[in-house]
Amino acid sequence: MAEHVMYFADEKAQRIFLAKTIAKKVVVYLFLTIFALFMLAPFVIMVIGSFIEADAFNTFEANADFSMLGFSHWGLSNYAVVFAEKYKTGTGIEFDKPSFAHFFLNTFIVAIGSTTVTVVTAVLAAFAFARLQFKGKDLLFTLLLATMMIPGEMMVITNFMTTLSLKWTNTFAALILVHGVSVFYIFYLRQTFQQIPNELYLAAKVDGVSDIGYLLKVMVPIAMPTITTILILSMMGSWNSYVWPNLVANETWRYDPSGTYSMKLVSNGLMSLFATQQDGADSIKIAGSMVVTAPLFLVFILFRKYIMRGVSRSGIKG
Repeated sequence: MAEHVMYFADEKAQRIFLAKTIAKKVVVYLFLTIFALFMLAPFVIMVIGSFIEADAFNTFEANADFSMLGFSHWGLSNYAVVFAEKYKTGTGIEFDKPSFAHFFLNTFIVAIGSTTVTVVTAVLAAFAFARLQFKGKDLLFTLLLATMMIPGEMMVITNFMTTLSLKWTNTFAALILVHGVSVFYIFYLRQTFQQIPNELYLAAKVDGVSDIGYLLKVMVPIAMPTITTILILSMMGSWNSYVWPNLVANETWRYDPSGTYSMKLVSNGLMSLFATQQDGADSIKIAGSMVVTAPLFLVFILFRKYIMRGVSRSGIKG
């Protein structure tokens, strides 16, 4: 009888434990689902709005007529306007505008250039702080880390004054070189380099391998997941950059058949495509935003495993 009561008590405790476990999982998954919906809702609205024709979208905004969101009002006309070189406003006024492909070309050049410079400087600096021995190394690295506590906006004025003194405004040099060094990426890559056994470096020195040779032949291949992560994140950051390009590439675009070249990127050039204030082109602007966002989304989908691999590797010792 005592054994039966004991067995019943254990079974009841087990049911209570299972119920609590299930309840916790339900609460966690419910919270994550709600959070995901809040995160995805703007993106879903952007995708849907980009395909709704401009007139139908304006009617929906003015009258809250949800029938205008039907598939019969969907099309690719908004994207055609984004990539066209002329645009007619809601009042019938037609004006010239730069092709969106022009901004894509600028952004692609800046993203590739700044990413290349950032990766090279991060690899060299991380190698120096992780493996080389020189006086003041720890102090210098501490000072570098301290600069991460300074908001980036506080450096904008100094960088802009330097750009003016070098006459780099509205040039690729200002857009590429100013963001060519990242203290965070140096610290991030240094953590990975420090996980590589120092015995490999000493053995390479015995064999007469130079520091650069050891870096390129041993450390870079081992740290390639982290370097790939830095490459992807740096390119995404360059693509999304807004404040600095808007400051140093701020010339108002004017149509000039002789070859005026605008330095605007996709981030700060998007609104300049539709310069008039009362053009009623909200769905077209949404389509432009979708065109800007799509490449980054595609890059993340294709390379997400490299990003996660680099993050996990930099956080594991050994």
